[in-house]
Amino acid sequence: MQTRFTNRFLPYLLLSPSVAIVVIFLVIPTIQSLYLSFFRISPFGDRKIYVGLSNFSKLFESEAYWNSLIITLIFALAVVAIGISLAVVLASFLNLKLRGMTTVRVLMIWTYAISPALAGTIWALMFDPSSGPLVYIVRQLFGVRLNWMMSGNIALVAIIIAASWKMLGYNIIFFLAGLQMIPDELLEAASIDGASPVRRFFRITLPLLSPTTFFLLIMNTLYAFFQVFGLIDVMTRGGPGDATEVLIYKLYRDGFVTMDTGYASAQSVVLFVFVAILTVLQFKYAERRVFYG
Repeated sequence: MQTRFTNRFLPYLLLSPSVAIVVIFLVIPTIQSLYLSFFRISPFGDRKIYVGLSNFSKLFESEAYWNSLIITLIFALAVVAIGISLAVVLASFLNLKLRGMTTVRVLMIWTYAISPALAGTIWALMFDPSSGPLVYIVRQLFGVRLNWMMSGNIALVAIIIAASWKMLGYNIIFFLAGLQMIPDELLEAASIDGASPVRRFFRITLPLLSPTTFFLLIMNTLYAFFQVFGLIDVMTRGGPGDATEVLIYKLYRDGFVTMDTGYASAQSVVLFVFVAILTVLQFKYAERRVFYG
């Protein structure tokens, strides 16, 4: 059924706030970054020298940038894989009709409500080398003393755990909604036919959750590339060394610490194009496995 508006300008009026937000916070900054990427700019912004594609050439010849790209890909792949797989398992448990499950659901989804900086603070305390609970447990169980401030690999694992935990509540909400849309009669029929719970999960539940999974694949990828700055800034500040310097944090360092605005603008353009291409590829190939039943 189509909705008809008596006033033909009303639809445009209703859409204008969203369009204005996109134009102000996405389109204009993107155009400005593209423009600035062709210049070498003084730290105070009072002088600009046109350098053409020099910033881009410098970017792709930088070993530090390629290292940051590899770290970002490892980080994003881990966060997406852990976040989605763990969320679908927990959502399946939370979907059970048990007493007190509503309270458990609230406790499981609150992680998304807190800010990235607060999440970073919580996990920085959990991994604190001298007094962190996780460090103490690992030392008692395995006799290993974790010091993520001295080991780049441990620091990378720490931010992956923290980022996955931060996004877990968001993923659970959508998977719960998807699970509650699956007809009980379908699962009951499969059970009567002798399908085990594991078989029902992989043959019925997961295929019917594929639209939700595809949506979360896109959103978690965007999160891993763009929305982890606060968490990393609080926990590791890109260290130790540059072990956790993902692309978005390197962009911040070059743009606001070393004040190389032109170089940072080139990074922002490349990052935007890279994520856009990645998203298009996900729509092109991953959507083929989506079942809209």
